[in-house]
Amino acid sequence: MWLNQAWLSQTLSNRVFHIELIGVSEDAVSVRLRSEIAQWLHLPLVTSAPQSTQPTVTLVCDVRSCLDEEGFSIDVAQDGNVCIESSSTRGLLYGFYAWLRDVGLKAEHSHTEIPDQKLRMINQWDQADGSVERGYAGESIFYGRWGSNVHAEFFDFPERSAADVFRGDISRIRDYARFLASVGINAISLNNVNVRSYATRFIVEPYLQRIAEITRIFSSFGIKSFLSVNFAAPKVIGNLTTSDPCDKKVIAWWKKVVDHIYEVIPDFGGFVVKADSEGEPGPYQYGRDHADGANLFARVLAPHHGIVIWRAFVYNSHTDWRDRSVDRARAAFDNFAALDGKFDDNAVLQVKFGPIDFQTREPLSPLLARMQKTNLIMEFEITAEYLGHQIDVNYVLPQWIGMASWQSPEGSIRERLPRVARQPQFTGFAAISNVGMDENWTGNTLAQANLYGYARFCWSKSLTSQEIAHEWVGLSFENSTTATKQVIESILNRSNKAYEDYCAPLGVGFMVNRNGHYGPGPDDYEFDRWGTYHYADRDGVGVDRTSATGTGFVGQYPSLYSSLEKPETTPDELLLFFHHVNYTYRLHSGETVIQHIYNTHFAGVEEVEKFVDEWNSIQGDIEPLDWENVAERLRRQKANAINWRDQINTFFWRLSGIADEQGRSLYS
Repeated sequence: MWLNQAWLSQTLSNRVFHIELIGVSEDAVSVRLRSEIAQWLHLPLVTSAPQSTQPTVTLVCDVRSCLDEEGFSIDVAQDGNVCIESSSTRGLLYGFYAWLRDVGLKAEHSHTEIPDQKLRMINQWDQADGSVERGYAGESIFYGRWGSNVHAEFFDFPERSAADVFRGDISRIRDYARFLASVGINAISLNNVNVRSYATRFIVEPYLQRIAEITRIFSSFGIKSFLSVNFAAPKVIGNLTTSDPCDKKVIAWWKKVVDHIYEVIPDFGGFVVKADSEGEPGPYQYGRDHADGANLFARVLAPHHGIVIWRAFVYNSHTDWRDRSVDRARAAFDNFAALDGKFDDNAVLQVKFGPIDFQTREPLSPLLARMQKTNLIMEFEITAEYLGHQIDVNYVLPQWIGMASWQSPEGSIRERLPRVARQPQFTGFAAISNVGMDENWTGNTLAQANLYGYARFCWSKSLTSQEIAHEWVGLSFENSTTATKQVIESILNRSNKAYEDYCAPLGVGFMVNRNGHYGPGPDDYEFDRWGTYHYADRDGVGVDRTSATGTGFVGQYPSLYSSLEKPETTPDELLLFFHHVNYTYRLHSGETVIQHIYNTHFAGVEEVEKFVDEWNSIQGDIEPLDWENVAERLRRQKANAINWRDQINTFFWRLSGIADEQGRSLYS
């Protein structure tokens, strides 16, 4: 990906390194830092240097430094010598990688950095059989069979025995940990939140020993490891008759399990829990609430300084489409708002950035703007479940930065999280990873930009999506010409809008194919149980979520968002999320809704056609495998965009009877 070992080794071949620890003991991270210099980059690392071999790059970990424990400073002297300093070995490692980034971008300079978010987490949705739920880059790098790389969702995955569920590719895991640490990720959950089959046993022997092997690798890169757990584990593997979070036997069982985990993994981070959601067990079945469930785990983890991360993705997945008063968008707030202040100090609520499920356009989840006394993590999805399956080029940083910039009475949402938390150190961002066993890690080489970009977005609140794309392209295509890099950056920076243009319009969401979530399915979810309706009819389209006449969802927001109550004061891009309007309703742009739908879907296809031409123009100036990989994906993206355009436009033409003003092809 973005760390080219051969290029860095050659570029830095005349540098001599020295590490100095002042008031800080040698630990796994400092040992890893030495290894990165001497063994990974094959560069000279001296201890007490004679006059003839004075170091040109000095890394100082000084406990007396006034820097934040994860912060660092880089000082580049006029003679080119470099000093990197931090108060912790982890901060020093981050500083080292930041300097490598500067070298890779040919932009060495003095600067000081402190991460914006305390928790910068990756969630793996990897499963014990080697599949990855909503994964589009091959099998799990952690689990499955050595040498196997089946491309299939878990429900189509070949059945496998439990003889050894661990892939055992230590080199691959180490490379992944390096990539994550190089951009400041400091936490990872190692398995899917839908904890199935043998993954339920990861918390006990003999599986725990193999999990520990993985966690030691991440620990050496300064990354804490977490496990997703099955709420019903006391019944499933503990031989109890209940999993009631208030039952003394259940509490004792979890305490015993947790105590042993910390004997094996002393720096274990804690648990991630999905409960009472999409068929997963949870506290509701025992008449308890989510605070009861989360606090059970928080209290057995607390003596070990661990935390529980409790997902707020809880909704009724068996709704009746006939009942228009039911609104899935309300679910997270309805389930959790009344529990504000009832979660323990080491319990964290992980909330998806939008109220539905990572659509091309959503508003902010009201929970993120309203909870006042709860630790919160804002959740994103790097894996492209609804955003093109890493077939379609879709650089989503513009959307993520926009969501984190929504305002609240306490400032932007990313500023608000620590300000309202019980424990600010337990707040931040989390995202579902997009990696697998494909040679390029992410299926589509350009999808690496989203993994890199997510981490940089966590670290810095000042970087723009264009600046992040510039970094990733510069580091990933270091041998290409400036013109080629500009082409790749341009495609990335336009891709998110292009994808939104040819998909579901104006925030209405869920017009996607029900079977796998790739490609159009205008009515696939309209009469289903999942609560994701658009209510398109002969007169108009959209969901009335107002307080006056609709589901009342708008009322879940603070008064700052009262403008969403009326169509005329709602941003065009979210109009159909909040309002049901006629096809002839005029947007702020001056277009009618129906003409906007036609125009954007034709424009989206035209933009993808330009991507194809532009990518063809740089053939020969990047690695052939990378070029062919993206070229093949763009061909498929073009077909997908055309399919979206023709189905969505025809769907609305048949409903409305209103023709395209420009006379372009629609299908009656």
